[in-house]
Amino acid sequence: MQTYHRNAARRRFPTLLKLCRDKGLATGNPLIIGKCQLEMDVGRLKILHASHLNQKYSLEDKILKEYPQEIKRLTERIAGYKTDMEMAAKHPSDKDHFPPMTVGGIVYAEKADAGKAIIEACKAMTSPDPVPLGEYSGFQIALSFDTYGKEYRVTFKGAMTHEVKLGTDIHGNITRLDNALEGFEETIRRCENSLAETKTQMETAKCKVVRPFPQEAEYQEKSARLKELNVLLKLDEKDLQIFEAEPDEGDIAPERKDRDRER
Repeated sequence: MQTYHRNAARRRFPTLLKLCRDKGLATGNPLIIGKCQLEMDVGRLKILHASHLNQKYSLEDKILKEYPQEIKRLTERIAGYKTDMEMAAKHPSDKDHFPPMTVGGIVYAEKADAGKAIIEACKAMTSPDPVPLGEYSGFQIALSFDTYGKEYRVTFKGAMTHEVKLGTDIHGNITRLDNALEGFEETIRRCENSLAETKTQMETAKCKVVRPFPQEAEYQEKSARLKELNVLLKLDEKDLQIFEAEPDEGDIAPERKDRDRER
């Protein structure tokens, strides 16, 4: 919408200037040409001023709503991931140690057995909706089927919810679960970076929002001068509309021109 008004103003100003110059030359009044130039300048500054205000309102909205909401979301996310990382740290898993996994009420101490139990649980599913699967590394886990991606998924439920896509390999699925738990630290780091960036953006916005319109003095000065010229020329708004509506000579119909010549 702003672009439309800006382009419309650019198309109008040269035409208005031509009309004013023609009328100024015809009447011998240089104030008319000066008035027209001022109208062009004030019109241009008015567009820039409106754009400045729009940016100001956008920044105010971000400062009051968007940034605080994002800061709150990231802060809660970081806290949740830290809680879950502490839980996972109490049940470490590596190539030499496998924490027991409970699947379908049965505790499995071997990785291969637990992997097979997960595959069997997938085969036994009759609905894509999540169903309790068991427990692993201190987390309650659920099993579901993604009908869109055509894949099974395991969901860890702690302070946060963590979803892991499953494959068909019994050992590979356990590795995927372990990788998800080990990835908490990296997720926290990314969230902390995003939080710091959001806070920086908010402070930058606070500085920008108080900046005045850089051409305010020129805008006020030329607007005041234009009002003075309107008074001097005794052109009220109605007179100006009539004047702007007058067609150029090139717009006069040929028949009318012929009649004028005959007279």
